[in-house]
Amino acid sequence: MSELFNLFSLFFKIGLFTFGGGYAMLPLLQDEIVKKRAWATDEEMLDYYSIGQCTPGIIAINVSTFIGCKRKGVIGGIVATLGMVAPSLIIIMMVAAFLKKYMDNIYLVQAFEGIRIAVTALMADILWNLFPKSITGRFGFFIFVLGLAMLLFFHLSAVSVVAAAGFLGFVHGYFQRRAK
Repeated sequence: MSELFNLFSLFFKIGLFTFGGGYAMLPLLQDEIVKKRAWATDEEMLDYYSIGQCTPGIIAINVSTFIGCKRKGVIGGIVATLGMVAPSLIIIMMVAAFLKKYMDNIYLVQAFEGIRIAVTALMADILWNLFPKSITGRFGFFIFVLGLAMLLFFHLSAVSVVAAAGFLGFVHGYFQRRAK
């Protein structure tokens, strides 16, 4: 029972103190799950991020579900997910009650501008730290460049890019195994 409470409270804290959506939570998830608690390795977190990107919903919520399931099975996944979602629900209900009244407040607008900049810095930090671990050779670099080109020049959806990268990785692995 204490493990379930730990799961809920950790993900509640992450959900409560992270602004900017799922991607903004990734550095905090990395720090808490990998570095402080050793509940997953860097490579496992990369896998969770990848799978979380391919499944419906917010990536951080999907990752919390994976971690919860890893720790305590299905009930752990449910508890971790509820912990991650609860702060947002509470805050959104409170904000919705007062939104119209304060939405034009210049101080609030400026505060959100500053928060957006900080979230961008957090996302850049996680990219900087995970990039060397995710590209592990020439083929990985090829997939990276191809995926980036698909996004920037052809404006394909992230789902298409992830599906294509997964397919290419599968085919590459298949032919590598056959060559041995």
